[in-house]
Amino acid sequence: MHLPGRKQLFCLLWTIILLSHWVHGQHCIWYGECGNSTKIPEKKLNCNYTGPPIPLPDQEGQDLLKDLCPGLVYGDNRVCCDTQQLKTLKNNIQIPLQFLSRCPACFFNFMTLFCELTCSPRQSDFINSTDFSAFNKSTTNVDSVTYYISLAFANDVPIGGMTPMNNETFNCTQSLDDGSGPCSCQDCSAACGPTPVTSSQFRSSLNVVLISSYFLGDATCCETLGERFENCLRVLFSSWGSMCVRHPLTVILTSVVLVSICSAGLTYMRITTSPVELWSSPSSRARQEKDYFDQHFGPFFRTEQLIITTPVNASFIFSPTSGGPDIHFSSILNITLLHQVLDLQTEITNLTAEYKGETVTLKDICLSPLAPYNDNCTILSVLNYYQNSHEILDRKIADEFLVYFDYHTHFMYCVSSPTALDDTSPMHEACMGTFGGPVFPWLALGGYEGTAYNNATALVITFPVNNYLNDTEKLGKALAWEKVFIDFVKNYDNPNLTISFSAERSIEDEIDRESNSDVTTIVISYVIMFVYISLALGHINSFRTVLVDSKISLGIAGILIVLSSVACSLGIFSYIGIPLTLIVIEVIPFLVLAVGVDNIFIIVQTYQRDERMPEEELHQQIGRILGEVAPSMFLSSFSETVAFFLGALSSMPAVRTFSLFAGLAVFIDFLLQISCFVSLLGLDIKRQEANRPDILCCVKLSEGQQVKSEGCLFRFFKKIYAPFILKDWVAVFVGMLSFSIAVVNKVEIGLDQKLSMPDDSYMLDYFGNLSEYLHTGAPVYFVVEDGHDYKTIEGQNAVCGGVGCNNNSLVQQIYTISNVPSSWLDDYFDWVKPQSSCCRYYNYTGAFCNASGKPLSTESTEPMTTTGKQRPNGTEFMHFLPWFLSDIPNIKCGKGGHAAYSSAVDLIENNTDVGATYFMSYHSILKTSSDFIDALKMARELTDNITQAIGVFYVFYEQYLTIIYDTAFNLGVSLVAIFVVSTVLLGFELWSAVLVSFTIAMILVNMFGVMWLWDISLNAVSLVNLVMCCGISVEFCSHIVRAFSVSTKSSRVDRAEEALAHMGSSVFSGITLTKFGGILILALSKSQIFQIFYFRMYLSIVLLGAAHGLIFLPVLLSYAGKPQYLSSRHPAKKVKFNLKKLMKHFTIVHYNILLKVIITKIFKLLQLYF
Repeated sequence: MHLPGRKQLFCLLWTIILLSHWVHGQHCIWYGECGNSTKIPEKKLNCNYTGPPIPLPDQEGQDLLKDLCPGLVYGDNRVCCDTQQLKTLKNNIQIPLQFLSRCPACFFNFMTLFCELTCSPRQSDFINSTDFSAFNKSTTNVDSVTYYISLAFANDVPIGGMTPMNNETFNCTQSLDDGSGPCSCQDCSAACGPTPVTSSQFRSSLNVVLISSYFLGDATCCETLGERFENCLRVLFSSWGSMCVRHPLTVILTSVVLVSICSAGLTYMRITTSPVELWSSPSSRARQEKDYFDQHFGPFFRTEQLIITTPVNASFIFSPTSGGPDIHFSSILNITLLHQVLDLQTEITNLTAEYKGETVTLKDICLSPLAPYNDNCTILSVLNYYQNSHEILDRKIADEFLVYFDYHTHFMYCVSSPTALDDTSPMHEACMGTFGGPVFPWLALGGYEGTAYNNATALVITFPVNNYLNDTEKLGKALAWEKVFIDFVKNYDNPNLTISFSAERSIEDEIDRESNSDVTTIVISYVIMFVYISLALGHINSFRTVLVDSKISLGIAGILIVLSSVACSLGIFSYIGIPLTLIVIEVIPFLVLAVGVDNIFIIVQTYQRDERMPEEELHQQIGRILGEVAPSMFLSSFSETVAFFLGALSSMPAVRTFSLFAGLAVFIDFLLQISCFVSLLGLDIKRQEANRPDILCCVKLSEGQQVKSEGCLFRFFKKIYAPFILKDWVAVFVGMLSFSIAVVNKVEIGLDQKLSMPDDSYMLDYFGNLSEYLHTGAPVYFVVEDGHDYKTIEGQNAVCGGVGCNNNSLVQQIYTISNVPSSWLDDYFDWVKPQSSCCRYYNYTGAFCNASGKPLSTESTEPMTTTGKQRPNGTEFMHFLPWFLSDIPNIKCGKGGHAAYSSAVDLIENNTDVGATYFMSYHSILKTSSDFIDALKMARELTDNITQAIGVFYVFYEQYLTIIYDTAFNLGVSLVAIFVVSTVLLGFELWSAVLVSFTIAMILVNMFGVMWLWDISLNAVSLVNLVMCCGISVEFCSHIVRAFSVSTKSSRVDRAEEALAHMGSSVFSGITLTKFGGILILALSKSQIFQIFYFRMYLSIVLLGAAHGLIFLPVLLSYAGKPQYLSSRHPAKKVKFNLKKLMKHFTIVHYNILLKVIITKIFKLLQLYF
């Protein structure tokens, strides 16, 4: 009996021990809610309870448990929470639900963590109550607990003595048991599929066939026709010149009347300063996309921005009291400096301007996304983390020993969660700005690495301002306030802050100021050219006759004729309604002066070298001279006119406008020169023959013998220069050409915006800081055009970026290039989820009930959709969408779409369908023109066949996508026009036209070599100069070639020497010397764009034109110029002689090397650009 008793006692003891362990593992630590927290009065504390789990007493609690914590649903639902605790849990997860629900696995793991904490029947295994407070005599509150979680669940270290919570978790690539799919690529990088493949690169090849033919022998039909055509021109211009000299007053008065009528059109003149109108064609893709965006969503907002740094070394280390490593804060985040920046920001927001007697404030023009409910202006600034308040910036929680919470902790919380409405600290401060939207740290901070925002060395403050297309009144108010803003910041002085800034109007203002500041430089440049022309046009035979031989008045008249032709061109097109541009005003006078002055020198100097024949009257002599030189003038002028007019086919507005005005101005200048100037020349010669002094022509001097002599420059060209230059110079130009071909594809494309600013512009500092500090570039809008069906699952999946969306959807593709896409569709899905408290409707009236509103007591509310966790589609999609777009975000629902998306969705057909919509993102910081061009290309590749990509700068940089084609087209068309006109006007001499075109082409190619050497980029300004280079090059070449063609000398060398002596001196004095002095003055300009694109390019055009026209072309003509008609007795001998001379300098090795270089470069250019 004794042993059995002992066995029974042992078994009973063992049973009690096991039972105690079972009871310990199954008891709760709390149940129900008791008193309120003393720290957070609105927070309820749970009641202390150590008994077993209790079944939920009502159906509402069981439904909540099933909805929130389905893993705890078992049997009679014994849990450690009651219905009220479940309601509290549901309310507390609303904000996380909005941001985590698009990743089902993440949200499941999150809910598991809090369901086990709140309701688990085995709470005591992994939760230990540590602090209590009294509720009433019999009940205590649980103030704090310790929650033990396993290593596998939360990567934490388990503590001995407890059984950590170790429930099953799901990877973000896994599907859930309820059928929810894996997380999207945006929320789970492991779920990303392969990167979408960009469009294929298209390559093209070109078979180049070089065909050269050279016919020698008797005069052909074309040569005979050409000789007759030449004689017709000679007779026509001779008769016309004679008539102009015989009737000078009639011709001059008629010219003055016609010029006055044409110039009167200047009263209708409009100058285009809008960069969009200047650089972007109305038919271009970027322009059409911008117009579409403006039509559906309004214009891009205007931007006023400050970049603030400090010279003060006030960096410091912050040590969090909650543990963790020390945090380094840069000087600009010192609280003293932040207060000073806040003072500056406040002063700016209080600025007022006057417009037409009205006071304009920032609130009148600023972007207020929540208006009229919240009229606070959008200010993207870190100070909005502190609600733009000095008091909140200084707020802190501390005792006499430690600071627990202050602006440091709030800053660190807000940069990691800028959309938070509560920083979870005892201060409960919001991170959202006062305007109702988030301030993302990459927009408000600069000069940091990665995400170390605490190391930022610059603060960025941005004031978005509304823009207006057709409302000049409102736009005028914005411009007035911006002017006050610019003046204020310019004069702001704080030794602790270094400020660079920009307003929307700044670039245009600085360009206008630059243009005005360079007026003096331009005037001096033209005065120098005018003085030279007036003095150089006269041929002084002796010091005694200097007043008589001077032609100052004739030179001034010639200049007035040039300016009159420009005024006529501007006036005629102003009548038509074509606006001018600054390029037209600045470039065309230079071009027409070059062309016109050259012709003036040719006419006058030809007369000065001519001897009047016996019994020949003055009008007959001038008619004969004009018959000799006018065909050459007509050749050059008409070639340039046709070339310029064909250049107007360009799609680039600046080039097209320049070509139209230049072509007409050159042709009018030619007409005035062969009419009005010839009449004036006849009068001046009569004055000179009457021995009357220039200008003071009423005075008659004593008679003296008129002795004609050759001018010094003519004798230099005839006796020294021409014989010397016709030597072995071709190899030098072949080397120049080869070098230029080698570097033509290395010329940079684009226009650095810094170059458009004056040297002393405040914008230069802003552009520099923009590149140095900012991490985010301009916004980009991806527009889905009207017609996309958002009401179907397929249509939604093609666009959205959440669970179940296509891997190559629009938002997913945007995410591959930018980590911050803004998707109204995904946020709408989060907002409309039934589990969310964002929005409800009254089940009796169907009226919308905002999350912050209180439903009527007589009407209950229902969750949004009837389809459970599925997305709304069909009519249900459109039923709730207008509510979403009008819902204002609040602390209970941060997903309301009014602030972020009210303008992003165009609702049509009485809110029954979705029209055009946009999804916004940001470019990375773009520093150079190539960065902007590459960004545009990438956006275009991404949006092909999907949507439109619209950026603020796209209309300006789209021109560079086709600048290679535009350059080739414009210069190619100009060369073809010059070739065709030269062929006809040179008497159908095809080979001479080939030589002219080839020489001009060499000048253009060499211009690209100079552009590479001198850092001149290819853009619309330089393209206009290259088109102008075509025109001026005709002047350098065509006169020489025509003089060579009509020469009666026997050999090519003699003909080239004669042409160079007679025409070379006029070309040199008429173009080269005239332009050289004026161009040098442009080097003194304060404008960088003048120094680079006018001084450097104009100087290069003149020097290369002179070198090719006065050195290369005569040598080339002496080798390969068309010979005189060969006699039948010795044709073989003459051909053999010239070929031997040519081959002396060009061996077969030279030809093969040059041909190989040219063809290789052509193939590389075609493969690279086409």
